[in-house]
Amino acid sequence: MPLTIPDFDYQRITVGDGVTLNVAIGGAGQPVVLLHGFPQTHLAWRHIATDLAADHLVVCPDLRGYGASDKPLDDEAHTVYSKRTMAADIVELLAHLGHRRFAVAGHDRGAVVAFRAGLDHPDLITHAAFLDVVPSLDIWPLLTGQTGVALFHIYFMAHPAPLPETLIHAAPEAYLGYFLDLWATDPEAIPRDIRTAYLAASMTPDAIAAICADYRSGATTDIRHDAHDRAAGRQLTMPTAALWTPTWPFDPAPIWHSWTTDLRTSVIPGGHLLPEDRPTEVTTALRELLST
Repeated sequence: MPLTIPDFDYQRITVGDGVTLNVAIGGAGQPVVLLHGFPQTHLAWRHIATDLAADHLVVCPDLRGYGASDKPLDDEAHTVYSKRTMAADIVELLAHLGHRRFAVAGHDRGAVVAFRAGLDHPDLITHAAFLDVVPSLDIWPLLTGQTGVALFHIYFMAHPAPLPETLIHAAPEAYLGYFLDLWATDPEAIPRDIRTAYLAASMTPDAIAAICADYRSGATTDIRHDAHDRAAGRQLTMPTAALWTPTWPFDPAPIWHSWTTDLRTSVIPGGHLLPEDRPTEVTTALRELLST
């Protein structure tokens, strides 16, 4: 039996270009969408989702290319896994559920999808939260020295196919498990069954291809979209929150301030996998944001 978030219902919902998403839905009230990162699935939000479901409708999809969601082939322009495309998936998903406006919180890859949703659909996003990430346009100039070493996977998986896929296929558990082991400070943050589920979802050939396509878009199409918005002076005007760990070798605050008009920030001691490593602190921050 696949692992699930307790007391959540599961649906398979078809969105843009015929892609079907695996979605966990629980609670009732103001809609909140929680978007996971690499190399995880919607289960990354299991603690926070059950808490928020006490007074919100909580929607936790597997992003396209991840988990039990469809994994379409990439195109030459890397638009299939662009954050614009993935953000449109979420808008269509919520429309299917009967909701035009909703809050969104994302971690890692999910955070850049949430960011793009806020820029592309500002009239639909009531609140936005971004966990331990900066936008695609801003991260690349910072990938030098030790920062580049620490975030080597951003470079590696953006290389043209099939080199990254071939090398990951050679030792998928060692490669993908490395990040799960490295990015949490609490040894109990990712129990064995959850870790096994993440690896099983990410180790198939189509999943590896999709993940690499996601990162290729982050090095190409996503940067162009961000650069266009920056040149146009676009900012997020909804209440936003940016949370990060103290391990960043630079201060993300100025970056996020440049993109927002109503920002609150928080540094949370812990590892990169904040929704699992520090769920209580993240839940508190999200509830504070949603109360504004």
